[in-house]
Amino acid sequence: MEKSGYGGQWITLEAGGAMSVPSNPNIGYIEGDGTGPDIWAATRPVLDGAVEKAYGGKRQIHWFELLAGERATKETGEPLPNKTIELIKKSVVAIKGPLTTPVGKGMRSLNVTLRQVLDLYACVRPVRYFPGIPSPVRNPEKVNMVVFRENTEDVYAGIEWESGSAEAELFARLLRDNFGVTLRDLSGVGVKPISPEGTKRLVRRAIAYAIRLGLPSVTLVHKGNIMKYTEGAFRKWGYETARQEFAESTVSEEEVEAGAQGVGGKVVIKERIADSMFQQVLLRPEEYSVIATTNLNGDYLSDALAAQVGGLGMAPGANIGDEAAVFEATHGTAPKYAGLDKVNPGSLILSGAMMLDHLGWTEAGNLIREALERTIGAGVVTYDLARQMKGAKEVGCFRFGRAIVEHMN
Repeated sequence: MEKSGYGGQWITLEAGGAMSVPSNPNIGYIEGDGTGPDIWAATRPVLDGAVEKAYGGKRQIHWFELLAGERATKETGEPLPNKTIELIKKSVVAIKGPLTTPVGKGMRSLNVTLRQVLDLYACVRPVRYFPGIPSPVRNPEKVNMVVFRENTEDVYAGIEWESGSAEAELFARLLRDNFGVTLRDLSGVGVKPISPEGTKRLVRRAIAYAIRLGLPSVTLVHKGNIMKYTEGAFRKWGYETARQEFAESTVSEEEVEAGAQGVGGKVVIKERIADSMFQQVLLRPEEYSVIATTNLNGDYLSDALAAQVGGLGMAPGANIGDEAAVFEATHGTAPKYAGLDKVNPGSLILSGAMMLDHLGWTEAGNLIREALERTIGAGVVTYDLARQMKGAKEVGCFRFGRAIVEHMN
């Protein structure tokens, strides 16, 4: 392992992309904007406490700060300095709070830019219910699935031009003169790219995840009945990936329904139209374990699922590529609560548990999830949950994190 000036050693990538993780890895963190410093202050002791508890001091994370967002703009003049990008590549794994993108100038989104520059093509969002959390649905305990959302293509690629701009008018003429397509005057226009490479690597990761964890199904969610050559192609390429790369481990839902032999123990590849899937996750969530979908569909669907189990304050997430991974709070910066030690740090804490799993330190990740469940079960929660839970004890952001550490066995 390579020595460093950061106190620990660097994670390295071996042939084939496997990580070699030292017992003392350097891992970068971005506090984030708004409430970011609050939730990071609550999260870091939980992660360190779980690692200490799980491994008795034999493993330790060496944290170093990465600049991004408002603080980076003040100190360097750039919201996302090149040094931050290079250090994330160097450390392979990082964790971040929510970031604010400057309005009216610069890049359209720091989060999107990070995903595209680092090619973090899979947005992974596990959604599960912790008993005791208020929910708007009758049986939130049936929700237990992981969304794999393609992270670099679709309308989020940012290929669009403003109404009345020279670029939009040129594009409109191109459509009219070459394809016989006439747009209304002054239309803003955008492009929705979806490629075989982008689709297959996302679906490949989703299926491999289901196989590794012994989960029963992967569902391809698309709007291919309308957008046949983008969303429909996502469906086609998803099935191709299953057939060509995982033939011994997968079977299509159609084959199962037809009574095919030898399907026991295989991952069932399902498909659902996007709008129908919104009903399915409300009415029959127990039938779905892993979802693989396009960028925009995945954004909507993962947030809708989070609403069933307590909201974004309890929703972890990660952006994962072949050479780096950034774990993040999935909610916004909530600037009106900044510095008040008030908001729920659960999203970042659970994202940290995902990060530990990613390192192969699953014992520590499980400790966090189990302790979080016990903390909520004891009625110790932040204001967002306390106002909905009878008899709950409301605590601040940092104290909630300490309570989780105290509930670790």
